Amino acid sequence: MRLFEVQPVAQVFRAIDQQFSPLVHQPEIVSLEWAQGRVLAEAVTAQEDVPGFDRSTVDGYAVRAKETIGASESLPAFFTRVGEVRMGEVPSRALHPGETMYIPTGGMLPQGADAVVMIEQVEEVDDLVNIYRPVAVHENVIFRGEDVHQGEMLLPAGVRLRPQEIGALAAVGIDQVAVVPRLRVAILSTGDEVVPAATPQLRPGQIRDVNAPALAAAVQRDGAEAIVGGIVADDATALLQRCSELLHDADLLLLSGGSSVGTRDHTEQVIASLGEPGIFVHGIALHPGKPAILARCGQKAVVGLPGHPVSALLIYDLFVRRILDRLSGHSSLPWQAQIPARLTRNVASHAGQSDYLRVRLLARSDGWWADPIFGKSGLITTLVKADGLVEIPPEREGLREGEGVAVYPLQ
Repeated sequence: MRLFEVQPVAQVFRAIDQQFSPLVHQPEIVSLEWAQGRVLAEAVTAQEDVPGFDRSTVDGYAVRAKETIGASESLPAFFTRVGEVRMGEVPSRALHPGETMYIPTGGMLPQGADAVVMIEQVEEVDDLVNIYRPVAVHENVIFRGEDVHQGEMLLPAGVRLRPQEIGALAAVGIDQVAVVPRLRVAILSTGDEVVPAATPQLRPGQIRDVNAPALAAAVQRDGAEAIVGGIVADDATALLQRCSELLHDADLLLLSGGSSVGTRDHTEQVIASLGEPGIFVHGIALHPGKPAILARCGQKAVVGLPGHPVSALLIYDLFVRRILDRLSGHSSLPWQAQIPARLTRNVASHAGQSDYLRVRLLARSDGWWADPIFGKSGLITTLVKADGLVEIPPEREGLREGEGVAVYPLQ
């Protein structure tokens, strides 16, 4: 048996970045309401200022700030009210010294004003307005172009569009954007013992296909199109044929099961037959998920995932998502979000490999605590119960109770 050579997690990240680059696709034009989660294909430059005029951030009175200096409860500053600003309209006149004008939140600041006093700090007596607190220049005001300047790059290419990016596009009058076409990810399950999840009655020795539905959900969550290719028995010829068919129509092929070094696992030889340059990783120094296989066949990616669901989903989150980002041109870093917490108990680990510990988060009076969830990698419910993962680095032999850790939330 030829033993695989494991590579550290960081080295695998570097290898992925070296092996894969954005695929060349004609951009797809979509309206903003369908752009959530898509990757921007072209940089967007703002063609106008946002906001397009000086506006108030509060309900109150527009003033010249210097005329409020020294205002207090005992000695208010006195102003003459000369009208009000109506929403969606230009103020009827400019402000002169000693004058003020009522202005609602979002209203256009009248010419001559440079600040707004909140209505809670004002008293009206007919057309006389008493102001009981001084304001600084520009206080409670957003000025033209303060959010976005005309001509500036609003969003670079490669950004995955979230609600906030979509809102920014709408603010500058853009209702359609050019995005990278959705990547197509084929998912193929392998194994004589694996049967469809809908199988009503299992025979002894059979297991339902957990990985295909779970991986398809992960693929769709990440903005790609999932192609579920069914189940293939442990037969090298049949596996090669089905892999070739699926890879023809997909940008990335996920093989679930058959990535270990057992004599009946044909995944490695099949992947090696799918195209050059072939396999560049077989074995990663982590737990769970050590026997994963990564390959590039032409410009397409192939990943052999372990059969155990926890292992398969961990490899997906760590490495497949990075491959998807590289192929789509989305620039991102792995595990960006972190929640600081402390460990509720001692946890042992094996030095020389990265261990990924499933944890639930507990809110206590002194902050977040990470409570380990123990269980074998074949137990999918250990992920169901988990809120996140904690990495135990390869140079450590474990973590101690109360030690500070970074929890990477599970989506």
